[in-house]
Amino acid sequence: MSKQIIKTSKAPAPIGPYNQAVKANGMVYLSGQVAFDPATGELLTSDLKTETHRVMQNLAAVLEEVHITFDHVVKTTIFLSDMAHFAEVNEVYGAYFKGDYPARETVAVKTLPRNVNVEISMIAVVDL
Repeated sequence: MSKQIIKTSKAPAPIGPYNQAVKANGMVYLSGQVAFDPATGELLTSDLKTETHRVMQNLAAVLEEVHITFDHVVKTTIFLSDMAHFAEVNEVYGAYFKGDYPARETVAVKTLPRNVNVEISMIAVVDL
């Protein structure tokens, strides 16, 4: 098995002992992203739509580092601080895909890192 650590300065650096993504055997496993602005380090949580866009932009930056896009994503997991956020997050999230949506689960959890409202992780394939 070949394993490649994926890093980009266009997405927030990990805040713990993990990597932004790992590429292995034609798959890319993206760690959960929250709404840190990689340019400023600021956490953008004042507005749920802005927060979700930042999360998706961070994920896009990691995908871009491997020269792939959301079209290559086959699985996502969305973690919410409150299931009441589902519709608003879903609206923003859905806009990043062209219709062939990946498999997904969405779960509400008691708390998320830094008390954010949304965290999203993904699995993508390199070659379609």
